[in-house]
Amino acid sequence: MKYFQYEEFDSPDLPGSGNIVSQKLINKLEEARAIAGIPFIVNSGYRSIAWNKKVGGKPNSSHLKGLACDIAASDSKTRYKVLNACIKAGFKRIGIGKGFIHVDVDESKVSGVIWLY
Repeated sequence: MKYFQYEEFDSPDLPGSGNIVSQKLINKLEEARAIAGIPFIVNSGYRSIAWNKKVGGKPNSSHLKGLACDIAASDSKTRYKVLNACIKAGFKRIGIGKGFIHVDVDESKVSGVIWLY
């Protein structure tokens, strides 16, 4: 990987778990990062069941399968750059939160959607 390290995707309670993250997700994130031209800070990658529960994640969260990532975006300029790059990189499932952009490659869920938290 050029822009990321697997450790960035670790569930905080399970060191080394970032290796579970989908290669498809990594490839799209690498492409989006190159397009954006700014660092992507991973707020949340893979989540263990316990960590997902602790942070209030949904029981069927794509983070549990290593198919999702939340990228820090605390201001409008960063939010725009991250969102624009993720769309251009081909992400079809995007969530917009106050301080982050969620992207996932979970094919078991509806695609072509953007939602708000």
